[in-house]
Amino acid sequence: MEDNTTTKNTPKDFFLHLLNIFTFYTSVVSFITLYVQYISALFPDPLNFYYTGIANAVLRSSSILVIAVPVFLLTSWLLAKDIAQNYEKREFKLRKWLTYFTLFISAVTIIVDLIIFVYNFLSGELTIRFFLKILIVLLVAAAVFGYYFWELRRKDMKSKTPKILAWILSFVVLASIIGCFFIVGTPADQRNRRFDEQRVGDLQMLQGQIISYWTQKETLPQKLEDLEDSISGFMVPKDPESNTSYEYNIIDILSFELCATFETS
Repeated sequence: MEDNTTTKNTPKDFFLHLLNIFTFYTSVVSFITLYVQYISALFPDPLNFYYTGIANAVLRSSSILVIAVPVFLLTSWLLAKDIAQNYEKREFKLRKWLTYFTLFISAVTIIVDLIIFVYNFLSGELTIRFFLKILIVLLVAAAVFGYYFWELRRKDMKSKTPKILAWILSFVVLASIIGCFFIVGTPADQRNRRFDEQRVGDLQMLQGQIISYWTQKETLPQKLEDLEDSISGFMVPKDPESNTSYEYNIIDILSFELCATFETS
């Protein structure tokens, strides 16, 4: 007997399923990463806090969500529409494999998450920061498991539940991305921080050059231009935004100050 599910599935179905599951996994990982970084920013660890790294991770995750989630919703809608018209495509082997694999990954994530939670609780290291991160992973994994378990068992392909969930997902993702502006700042704030990071780097480099100059000549340079060296190729840096020179003042024979105008605190 000929297998109707084989004859009715096309390369389009194959690639739609792959694109759908790829954007799904990408979105889930980015969503979890986004909230983990939010927690790191709101509950900073004095021993391990790097604001620039957090900001970059937030921007990267937000950028992925802006693109991946709409693609996931679009491919999910196309697949659901196709299956509603051709119900036998529910038996597509790739679809079932991907669904069961997602259930497996979700279940493993929940189990590992709970093990880590119990271990840290018994070790007395359960801080609010750690607890919130564990909770985020647990909630997302549970939501994924619950949805795909329901998807695997449902019979009514014209149910409005997926549409409602799509709207809820869109709202949650949108709210999460908007939260980026309140926690790490607007794009203009990010640009100002990068300028300030460049200024800090320039001042540190100038400090090193001034100390090296004093070590060799036992006197401080009278002006920053004295540090320029055609042999080593060192050129005195200027403010990356205004292109003005940094301020250099000699206090006494063994001390000096370097100044710059910063955009952020």
